[in-house]
Order: sequence, then C-alpha cells, then structure tokens
Amino acid sequence: MDHQAEFEFHEFNVGKGKHDPSSTRIELMAQSREQLDTLIREVLRLGATLPETPEVRYETVEGDMMLPDDFYCTTNHETAVYMNDTWVTVENQMMDKHIILEPENMRAYCKPIAAVKKGDKVVVGQRGVKIKHPERPREGVGVFEFMNSDVSPEKPVTSIIKEIASSLKDRAGNGGKIVVVAGPAVIHTGGAPYLAEMIELGYVDALLSGNALAVHDIELALFGTSLGVNLERIKIQNPRNHIAAINQVLKAGSIKSLVDNGKLKKGIFYQLIKNNVPFVLAGSIRDDGPIPEVIKCSNEAQRLYREQVKDADYVIMLASTLHSIAVGNMLPSRVKTICVDINPAVVTKLSDRGTSQAVGIVTDVGTFLPLLVSELRG
Repeated sequence: MDHQAEFEFHEFNVGKGKHDPSSTRIELMAQSREQLDTLIREVLRLGATLPETPEVRYETVEGDMMLPDDFYCTTNHETAVYMNDTWVTVENQMMDKHIILEPENMRAYCKPIAAVKKGDKVVVGQRGVKIKHPERPREGVGVFEFMNSDVSPEKPVTSIIKEIASSLKDRAGNGGKIVVVAGPAVIHTGGAPYLAEMIELGYVDALLSGNALAVHDIELALFGTSLGVNLERIKIQNPRNHIAAINQVLKAGSIKSLVDNGKLKKGIFYQLIKNNVPFVLAGSIRDDGPIPEVIKCSNEAQRLYREQVKDADYVIMLASTLHSIAVGNMLPSRVKTICVDINPAVVTKLSDRGTSQAVGIVTDVGTFLPLLVSELRG
C-alpha cells in the first residue's frame, strides 16, 4: 500500500498445533517492473519467499575492500541462500555485512567490507536469499519477549533480574557462552566487586570493553579510588591515581604480569586473568596510556570482538553506549541480549540500530549488579 501497489491473499493457513507452521500466499501487483522489484526486495527482507526459488547470484570481487554495485547487505536474522538446488545456512550471521559464497564447499558466510578480498564471490541482488525472523514466544509476556523494545524506568527491575539470573544459570549449566560488554561506569558506581564475582562464579566467558574499564578497575584495586574518587566516602582523594595505575601496568609489561608479580590481587581483571577468561579492549582517541592490552587499530579490535561474539548465546551490556551498539551490530537476532543503562536513550538507540532482540533495563548499573549476583549465588 505504501508503494501504491495492490495485493491479494490466495491462501491463509493457521497452524492448529503448537508445532504446526502457519503460512500465507500473497500475489503482489505493481504498475511497473521497477515498482515490483522494489516490493519484492522489501518483502523478502521481511521473511517472504518466492513461489519458485532462483539460484542465488554472485559476482567475483575485483579488488580488496571492493564490492559489486548490486551487493546484498545482510540483516541480523538467520539467513539461507539457495545454492546448487539446496538451501545453505549463512554462517557467522551479522547485520550490515556481505555474504561470501564457496559453491565448491557449499558454504556461505558473512564478511564486513573491510575483510572482503579480491576473488571473493559476493552475493548480489535479493533472489535466492531467505530470511527467518525470530518467532514470538507462546508463554506470554516475559523479559525475553520478541521485539521487547519498550523502554521505561518503571519496569519491575527486581523480578526482571530474577528471570535474568535464572536464564544465566540455565545457559551456564548447559555450556552456553555468556559475553559481557562493560563501560567504566561499572567501576564508578561501585559495581566492580560484583562483576568480579560473576567472573569468579563462572558467569562470564568473555569480556569486551575499552581502556577505561581496565584502568579504573586496576586503580580501584591498587589505590581504592576510581578517577581519584574514594567510592566509599565520595571524596576526591588523588586525581592522579588513574595515571599511576596505567604506570604500574606499563612498568609490569601487562595486566597479567601485574597479577603474576602479586601487585594486582583483586578486581575484574584479576579475576579474568586468574580464571583464564578472554577479554578484548578496543582503543579510542581519548585513551590515557593506553595499557599494553588495548588494541589501537579499530579494524583489528572489530575482528577480535567478532571472534568472541560469533558463538555467543547471551550478551549482557553494562553502561556502555558505543561498545554496546558496536557489539549489537555483530549479533544475530537469536542471541539473548540485555542492555542495562541509567540513560533510556542508550537502550532505545540500541534497538533503533537494529538490535531488536535486546531487552532494555533503565537503572543504575551499580544497583543492578549486586541484585543480579545475589540471585546467582542462590
């Protein structure tokens, strides 16, 4: 209707049982071929399929980081391509990426434009591509209800945290991978001991962040301050302490060396090192130092982030706008995602940028973490 075209329902079948599929067959009628192609492109991205499935088309890339003009751009939903008369599931699904084909191996997988190489076979057009959107749950309204983008500070946070803790226990108990994305506000609000305890309890399988989280966590562990502020007395104690913390890491050579030599004895990064939990720290232009583990090349940091989240089952985003949205763009829609931030605009923006599966919780992360860890202990 938005395109001034016409449509007619020919079939509408509603499944009667819990596992019965529902389907519809719709005829689209347009005034021109161009208008029809536009309609087809849009409905295919909504999960429709054509009556007769054509083979997926591709073009061979002529140079590194060069795409054909008609390249296909992915969503974050499960995708398959029709290749050699077979539907092949696209691996490493992410939004705003490109599908690379290996017809001889019957493989299809996502790549960002920065990783596209000369000779890659890149999918072009929309035909021969099938998208499967997540299904709505039958169990009623819950914290992980599909498309739960309603953001409000008035949600019952305590009951939501209980459900999150139960879900985390289930994931951890069944070999699921839990990834945490965290900003320095975790330290400033007093949440560091609780995130450290989550790591110790086995509820963190990877951590993604930047220089600031590590610097202020180590500052807190060494000097009892965060950005020079004593968190117990809420009083400025020594504004140079974060530089002193960086200096200690640089003199040791790494965070691990600071742990090994006995100077770093507690905190988030102490627990990460002691429990062999991988972490990636992405650099930014405002970093002090930075500490040796920080990845200064943004493309390399992106690659390492993608490596950690490609097999994630659960992602918890804690008070970080940039890192949360960046990671959200790397996640397929099947991944359960929680975003906790005191600013409603952060969780709204995450959903608006395409991470529609994310559940937003508007609260202070320093309040959220103690309640969550208390439930995880039980």
